[in-house]
Amino acid sequence: MTKLTMRRIFLALFACALAVTSFGAAQAQSPFSPAIRVNDRAITYYEIDQRIMLMEALSAPGDLPKEARKQLIEDRLKLDAAFAIGVNITEEMITAGIKDFAGRAKMTPEKFMDYLASKGVARQTFEDFLFSGLAWREVVRAKFASRLAVTDEDIDKAQRALANNSSTQVLLSEIFIPVPQGREDEAMELALLIQKDQTFAGFAANAKRYSRGRTREQGGKINWMPLTNLPPQLRPVIMALKPAEITQPLPVQGALALFQMRSVGESAYRAPAIAAIEYAALRIAGGHTPEALTSAQKIMDQADTCDDLYGLVQGQPEENLTRVTLKPGEIPRDIALELAKMDKGEFSTALTRNDGQTLMLLMMCGRTPALTEDASREELTAQLRNRRAEALANGYLEQLRADARIIEE
Repeated sequence: MTKLTMRRIFLALFACALAVTSFGAAQAQSPFSPAIRVNDRAITYYEIDQRIMLMEALSAPGDLPKEARKQLIEDRLKLDAAFAIGVNITEEMITAGIKDFAGRAKMTPEKFMDYLASKGVARQTFEDFLFSGLAWREVVRAKFASRLAVTDEDIDKAQRALANNSSTQVLLSEIFIPVPQGREDEAMELALLIQKDQTFAGFAANAKRYSRGRTREQGGKINWMPLTNLPPQLRPVIMALKPAEITQPLPVQGALALFQMRSVGESAYRAPAIAAIEYAALRIAGGHTPEALTSAQKIMDQADTCDDLYGLVQGQPEENLTRVTLKPGEIPRDIALELAKMDKGEFSTALTRNDGQTLMLLMMCGRTPALTEDASREELTAQLRNRRAEALANGYLEQLRADARIIEE
């Protein structure tokens, strides 16, 4: 077993410190000049560009330049903490991490690394990404081991909470108004006009006339769904509505969304809180043209599970099909809203990308519950321990950030 840790961390931090002192004003635009300083150690423009490429290759959502900077700052803080306690990470652990990521993409490790290389991602970039994550996991274990124990009382309390709660169900209608580039003001004006007519009949008529959503022919009506299916940031907005009231226009990818509350109910069945959602997205050229929709229908007719998609898109560019597992709050809003209406194995052709030129075929692969009433005591123990570890880790990272000297150029 080959140990990398102390030497690798030292070299990484030494290189960062060297970068701060080695580049002068004349080299300010160099890819290897410091873009951010964290405790007198540098993050270079090259590292930021590489992290953005890695995130793009892994189909990460959100503002990638902003998220790349945030992640790299956190990585420096994690490496500082790992160096302080002498964490040991091995080559075998890095290799296992590559194999795990490759397995999620249904690739061999070699093919996965070739795929990253084709996207401009250096092998060292991905290994450093894995290294910081593995090192941080060991830091959390070492620092909080005594606080991660789960008692029988903790498990009993969790089981009682799961058994005693009912689930809030909501009955909504929706309208998605397209926002063509350069016509944002017109779309907002229309959305605000629709929002003023807070009647069920008026909303249904407007949905049939203006909505681009797949529910337009049903007047925008959505079936009953657990509140927990909705994106976390949308739940308080929805629960603040009275029957017939309509949300303010909500921006999503290429559209404005409006939701009308039709009814709220309680179910004896408690839908579990969702820890993560796995979904696949296949990009098909043509947007909502008959040809593109026909191609999508052929795939929908043949795929029963997300695994089936890989065989159906052979010969297409690998980037056309992405499959990710994300926390509900990390999923782009328009995708999250579609997934909220879907069960495992179901599809949606409502969304497009590239100004409507590319159809996005979504398939729900599954939801991972945070805690479930029928979980065994062993499963509850593991879930409670993981929750506790995540909370402690996040709190410690925030403390490290607060204590750090961070200067962004």
